[in-house]
Amino acid sequence: MLQLEGLACGYGLFEAVHGLSLQLRAGTITGLVGANGAGKSSTLMCIAGHVAMNAGTMSFNGKDISRMGPRERVRLGIAISPEGRRLFKDLSVQDNLKVGGLIHPAAHFAQDRDKVLSLFPRLGERLTSLAGNLSGGEQQMLAIGRALMTRPRLLMIDEISLGLMPKVIDLCYGALEKLRREGLTILVVEQNTDRLLRVADELCVLESGRTVWQGKAADARGDPTLTAAYLGLH
Repeated sequence: MLQLEGLACGYGLFEAVHGLSLQLRAGTITGLVGANGAGKSSTLMCIAGHVAMNAGTMSFNGKDISRMGPRERVRLGIAISPEGRRLFKDLSVQDNLKVGGLIHPAAHFAQDRDKVLSLFPRLGERLTSLAGNLSGGEQQMLAIGRALMTRPRLLMIDEISLGLMPKVIDLCYGALEKLRREGLTILVVEQNTDRLLRVADELCVLESGRTVWQGKAADARGDPTLTAAYLGLH
């Protein structure tokens, strides 16, 4: 569904990602892991169109999107739940979801909202609450839900479990597994590699903006050198 070849991107003179190649198969969960500063968030933001490409090509369902802006990419079906969640904290849960669904006719809102609430029932109890008053777990659910309101074909989530309680992490990963069964393609940045490897189909490991390993997640878990050096597993 998504193919990156020789991707380089960054901020001004600073290049965060160098020569990254990555393919995402439709209906799979791919994990993107690496130490802080490895280029994970920059990769997601570049795919979403918020960080400029310096080199390489990017195609989505066979269509070159390298020169497209963020709005065009959202309309094609690319959505991101960014690091830090970036909710509209002075708006209610319902209004944050409405913002996510603005690219579609208003008549679709109730159906799309109800799908989000079926994944995250807790949000249904908090629809009128301000996003800024939610717990960290509720905010993460809302950030993912807002991205889902765009009706994506590719959902990207940056730091899905950061700062969350284990019960909420399980809930979020359960939602991802359900979405995968429905055919959604998912790219996840995650520090908790042990939890990620339980559900991911594919894995890409970054170091200093470059790919050092990519392949099936099951193969990654079976590689002792990789798990010790990059995944924090033993």
